[in-house]
Parts: sequence; C-alpha cells; structure tokens
Amino acid sequence: MMQKIIPNIWFNKTAPEAGAFYEAIFPGSKASIDSFYPTQGLMDFQEDLAGEALTVTFQLGEYRFVFINAGPEFRPNPRISFILNFDPLLFGNDKTAARHELDRVWKALGEGGEIRMDLGEYPFSPHYGWVEDKYGVNWQLISSDPDGAPRPFVIPAMLFSGTSDFKAESAVDFYLDVFEDSELGDRFYYPEQDGETGGIPESVHSRRPVMYSDFRIGNQWFAATDSKDDMPFSSDCGVSFQVDCRDQTEIDSLWEALSAVPEAEQCGWLADQFGVAWQIVPENMEELMRRPNAWNNMMAMHKIVIDDF
Repeated sequence: MMQKIIPNIWFNKTAPEAGAFYEAIFPGSKASIDSFYPTQGLMDFQEDLAGEALTVTFQLGEYRFVFINAGPEFRPNPRISFILNFDPLLFGNDKTAARHELDRVWKALGEGGEIRMDLGEYPFSPHYGWVEDKYGVNWQLISSDPDGAPRPFVIPAMLFSGTSDFKAESAVDFYLDVFEDSELGDRFYYPEQDGETGGIPESVHSRRPVMYSDFRIGNQWFAATDSKDDMPFSSDCGVSFQVDCRDQTEIDSLWEALSAVPEAEQCGWLADQFGVAWQIVPENMEELMRRPNAWNNMMAMHKIVIDDF
C-alpha cells in the first residue's frame, strides 16, 4: 500500500553520505538522489550547495524516508526517533535470527554515535536499546513478542518530556481525531507507587503520563511516550512528517487542523500544537519540485525557528 506519511530527516550537507551509510547497514535497502539544487539563483545561505543533492530517498523495505540535504539550521534529536521492531515473525519466526540481526544493526548504528539506553533486558522487552547515530538520528531497537499484535518494522516515535505537562495522550488523541482511517493501538501508563504518582506533581495527576502508546493512521503505525524528566531537546524541523494529500480539500483540512504556529508556516511546512513539524503537500509534490527553482521558496524555511513546546 502507498505510504501517505513520509518522515523527512534534515542533514547538514551529509544526506547522500547518510543514505549510503544506511544502505550498507540494512539489507535490501536503497538510497537514491531525487533532486538537486540549481547552480544559480540560490539565496546567500544556499550558495555553497549549488549543484549539490537536495533530497535523497531512502527505502527501507516497504518504508520510505526522505533526507533533506541542507545546512546546520536543524538537526534530528530524540524528540522523534524510529523504533525498529525485530519481531521474529519478520524473520521466518526465528527468534535467534531476529536477535542476531538486532545486535548487528545496533553495532553498525552505534559507530560514531551515542548510546541513550544500553542494549539489554528491560521489563517491556527481553532485548532493547536506544542509540543516536553519528548523524543525530535516533533509533530504538526492540525485540518484540511474536504472540503480540503485529506491528511493522519501522515505527516513528514521539517523545514528550517534562513533569509539568504530559502530552503523549493528548497528542495521540488529537492525531486520531485529525486523520481519517485512524485507530488507537496499545496504551500503557506509568505505574503508580504506593498510591502516589511516583514523583509526578499532584497538579498533573489527572494527566497520568504515558509509558507507551501507539496508533495507526491509514496503514502506518506511530508511537508516543512521556518522559518524567525534562529533556534538553527542542522540537524543530530536524524530523518532519510529509503528508501526501489527494486534493486541495484534504490539504486545506489538514492545514487548518494542524497548524498552531503562524510564524512557522512556510511553503507547506507547519508546526502543530505539540511542536511536531509537518509538510502538507500534494501527492505529485516530487514532480512539482523537479521544476527549475521550485525548491528556492521551500528552502527559505531555513530561517524558521520553532520554539520548544
């Protein structure tokens, strides 16, 4: 089935290099340059990118990413990560093969990167780890239960932090209301301790933090989590979600529902009330962007800074 929502990841002049890096890690994957910067007529801050690759498509199995080759204005961070679900069912129901592949990918992604959660056994998984690779992209590798509800290999995950304003449940419910053909999957809350809220301020007790929740939009799955700790990461365009819309009516509807930061609106880009960046575009966006100088206006969003939410 066609992938309607495509994660776009921002790279600091390294998108082609990153595509080759991931292609070497994941068997059967493919990276290809889709568009280039023009050789003239660029804005001042783009001049050193003249003639260089602009977008790279990375196909991981049936899942598609777009890498934006730009400058240092944005960088991916843990606010949006990608869960890689090593379900034995995806490996011929072979638990050993699934675990070996998880370990191999973990080692490869960790080269030059940073470990955020050590690879090991956790209450929610017998084998799990969180790594930020050398390009700043965050990956959560998890060994899942083959007897559980089936999930795809790649699941984008949103992290909401800070004990003063838990947002995962509200965000998931909001997206379920905004997008057609959506449904809630699993939702697990942090356990209370001794009748208390486990260190959670009483002022937000009514909004119990979500340990994990996933949800489906069309044929794609997403996840959301609350962190009880404040995180030193801002929501910005380091990772955005491109939504391919069938017509102007759908574009207008999603734009009106999602856009919450007027100063971040630029050529199809917007930020929602939770700080997540979206690109609301027509289905034939790729063809439109191949036209001469079509990317100039879009790249003006370099100058946009989305505040932390």
